[in-house]
Amino acid sequence: MDRLEEIKQRVLNGGEINREEAEFLYAYPDIDALCDAADNIREAFMGDEVDSCSIVNARSGRCGEDCKWCAQASRHHTGCQTYNFLEEESVMDAARANEREGIRRFSLVTSGRRVNDKDLEEFCRIIRRLRRETGLYLCASMGLLDYAQMLKLKEAGIERYHCNMETSEKHFATLCSTHTPEDKKQTIAAARKAGLDVCSGGIIGMGETAAERLDFAFELASLDVDSVPVNILNPIPGTPMEDTPLISEEDIIRTVAVWRFILPGKAIRFAGGRMRLSKESMLRVMRGGMSGVLMGDMLTTVSNTIADDRRLFAEASLKF
Repeated sequence: MDRLEEIKQRVLNGGEINREEAEFLYAYPDIDALCDAADNIREAFMGDEVDSCSIVNARSGRCGEDCKWCAQASRHHTGCQTYNFLEEESVMDAARANEREGIRRFSLVTSGRRVNDKDLEEFCRIIRRLRRETGLYLCASMGLLDYAQMLKLKEAGIERYHCNMETSEKHFATLCSTHTPEDKKQTIAAARKAGLDVCSGGIIGMGETAAERLDFAFELASLDVDSVPVNILNPIPGTPMEDTPLISEEDIIRTVAVWRFILPGKAIRFAGGRMRLSKESMLRVMRGGMSGVLMGDMLTTVSNTIADDRRLFAEASLKF
């Protein structure tokens, strides 16, 4: 039995891998063998049904944080749309449209450091309506909320809270100065205390090294999050990262595969930025460890259409 097979079997039997083994896997010369092994783990832990979700940009722009990648930071001149509340009927229309398409989860996402108590009450009112009028599993991403605010979301009908760690703790300090990984950890802890599931991943291709991407996966494993969205940086004109070189498709494929070894029982989901990948690379990722997909338009970029994704899943022999 070669080392790849030995590591895979250990993970399938409930074991963990260490950092040296993760580095071995990332450098494994046969990328198809690596991806096939990751896919065996995905199938064993997550099955063949794609865990689908969608989002609506419930508040856009005017953010006072300084995240270098983000189109919604007010200090960046990106021309992004700005509004404090998306019209309620627009939220409902988006939710119903996604439900008709068979998408399972639906999230309200807001820009800014955090939603204040007054605005949270308005969002909770809309969430209660979504719970009454749809059968969607409801999520929220509203910044660095505290425990009391998380309880309000839980009581309104939210089941999962999203707070991306974004990148490794070491690399984060080079990308944002207005909040810290510890702020995010406190938010995740508050969500957990309130009885919410947690979705937390980030963006790859923001100038981090392969080693830092492995650090990031182990950090997410230590937080025991339920869902891990994998975004690929789409450099946006007007942000400090507009000229960032694109991460290679091979690095994206290898990252997802190794993350599946590190996070075997988690819903690793394809999110923003995947539209630039070739069809072959998207298929290799979907059959190389990925178990979920964020579908429809993203916050400030356009994704694959739902019809495109349906075809992708069918070609990858995955159920939707």
